[in-house]
Amino acid sequence: MEYSKLLDTIDTLGYAGICVSTENSQLLKNSLLILQKENQFRKCYYWGQINAIQNDYHIAYGYKKDCMNGKIYYYSMDRLNWLLLPKPEKYGKFLTPLAINKFEGEPSIVTNVYDSNPPFPTNEDPKQYYNGPIPKELKEEDRLATIVDTITEEAVIIPRGGWFKCPNGDVIENLAFEGLDEADALNLKSYQHARPPQQKWNTNLLTRPDYDYAIDFLDSIDLDIPQGCWSMQLLMDSNLIILHNLYWPGMTFYHRLNKPHYGFLYIGNGKKNMDLPFMV
Repeated sequence: MEYSKLLDTIDTLGYAGICVSTENSQLLKNSLLILQKENQFRKCYYWGQINAIQNDYHIAYGYKKDCMNGKIYYYSMDRLNWLLLPKPEKYGKFLTPLAINKFEGEPSIVTNVYDSNPPFPTNEDPKQYYNGPIPKELKEEDRLATIVDTITEEAVIIPRGGWFKCPNGDVIENLAFEGLDEADALNLKSYQHARPPQQKWNTNLLTRPDYDYAIDFLDSIDLDIPQGCWSMQLLMDSNLIILHNLYWPGMTFYHRLNKPHYGFLYIGNGKKNMDLPFMV
């Protein structure tokens, strides 16, 4: 959620059962304003919170030009001082799914993910999983970076038309976006992943009669597997749409119908619900 709309958004997310105190919201708003000015971001956003044993991690990001590819992430444990979140490394992406313990809340702590034998089938070559010396230890800061990157790739969404792709390839926020109406808001095709597209470029072209490449260059969430991994609610007398990602419990997307007001917030423990395919 954009920091300047944080107080209004907190009230909106109350309909989804998310409660944040006014004191903490005002503290976040002021600190993110400073973060935006110091880094000369065009816009700055509060990504969410990852719960830990000692101190929770608060995540924020901003961008200067490209709102999809130019994001720079930060984390804080007191909502005041923001530290640059490193980019996820290859070994971090390899070890993070194997880390089953909770976050400690100490970025510098290093944990041994597995003891002696690498977690590969004995009859398979481990290099097909990881090319290089097989690591064992994982720093919590690197694990945090990987979790934030994974959740963003799999669960952060925008409404169709919220972003616009310029002829030079830059992705910007669409100033002409006026919000979805009720009919479109109830259709999963009207929501897109806020990441570089993974489907072929003609996927949406073949599925939408009103295809517009400038706004339909992203993957729509109706293609996500399994069907039913998104939970949708229409609230506030059909003026608010809420979507929950069931793979990542705690990820909530909101959109005020017929208004350019939308965003997301994640509050959870950074654990993926791997049992979802057996639940839907």
